[in-house]
Amino acid sequence: MTTTQLPLFPLNTVLYPGLVLPLNVFEDRYRALMADLAAVPDEDDRAFGVIAIREGHEVAPTALGLPDGEPLPAGPGAGFADDPMASFHEVGCVADASTIRERPDGSGYEVVATGTTRFRLRSVTAGEQYLTGEVELLEEEEGEGAAPLAQGVLRAFRAYQRELATAMERTLAGEQELPDEPSVVSYLVAAATLLSTAEKQELLQAPDTAERLARELKLLRRETTLIGKLPSVPGADFTQRPTYLN
Repeated sequence: MTTTQLPLFPLNTVLYPGLVLPLNVFEDRYRALMADLAAVPDEDDRAFGVIAIREGHEVAPTALGLPDGEPLPAGPGAGFADDPMASFHEVGCVADASTIRERPDGSGYEVVATGTTRFRLRSVTAGEQYLTGEVELLEEEEGEGAAPLAQGVLRAFRAYQRELATAMERTLAGEQELPDEPSVVSYLVAAATLLSTAEKQELLQAPDTAERLARELKLLRRETTLIGKLPSVPGADFTQRPTYLN
């Protein structure tokens, strides 16, 4: 087992290989992370790890609502358990920061990153400014029957898109050209389907492409049927978002 160290960026979302992730970076700990990445001479070596939060807060809690409250210092592990491993899911995705642009007023960074490779989180260390993780990079195994499963998933995804468009009272602008490479299909559909974070995480950590596609086929059929019977747009993440005092 070969491991490597990566700076971590925990989020309330799941990143997949090949998918683009725009980030609005404003917390001190993540501004420090992006400043360190921007200082790396090789622009192709600005990698960090995106890991979905199991329990905790994407933004550090503050003293908001307390008398004369001032924001609490956002240390590397603020908002997470004493052992951050307990706050994060086991599998994440390496992100390549292709664009790191500091705002003119110095208030943060606008970042565009692309998912590259899945990883398994082995341990977490709190550095002076942000968390780092020891990670094991995961190879993408195709599995048995991935190609025919991908075709079935594409058909089910198009049916899902049509049902969703009808529920939203919109018209699809013609049939989109979709890739047919099984692993690309599996990640594209996982990202584009309205699912809970837990379900998206299960798809990310599927043992191989075929297993991910098989799970997606069941999920797409379920969601398409539900939308057809209850014509409303799913709000899977609404119950998982924090409640704000104001």
